[in-house]
Amino acid sequence: MAKKTDSPSRIADNKKAAYNYFFEERHEAGMVLHGWEVKALREGKVQLTDGYVVIKDGELFLIGCQINPLRTASTHVSPDAARTKKLLLHKEEIKRLIGKVEQKGYTLVPLNLHWKNGLVKAEIALAKGKGEHDKRDTIKDREGKREVERAMKSRNR
Repeated sequence: MAKKTDSPSRIADNKKAAYNYFFEERHEAGMVLHGWEVKALREGKVQLTDGYVVIKDGELFLIGCQINPLRTASTHVSPDAARTKKLLLHKEEIKRLIGKVEQKGYTLVPLNLHWKNGLVKAEIALAKGKGEHDKRDTIKDREGKREVERAMKSRNR
């Protein structure tokens, strides 16, 4: 009997999100997927960079997430790589997110996809867009950390 692990394993990350947004709060949502999509996720055939979350009729949907079908996909299935995927959250959480998103400047962005107890979960964040000066600060901080790591590495040799 296979033992389920509690530690989530990453499928894909949206690295661009941390550069473009400040994160206010994070949520973990389930995803409604087809069988071929799950198989493609196991192979890592996913791109999350251009994805965003919209709210329609009190439900959350992930748009722009590309899950590329495997070459061995069944012939009777017509895979659509850019299909809109429904996200699953509790009603109270969705209502609270709707209220926050209606405020000026807030949006919902996907941060990553990961496995949790054999299920695919999406981590989404309530985010506020960064201005150009904030992005420059992010780049400056990142380069500073790299220089410190290089100096420490050369010092330890």
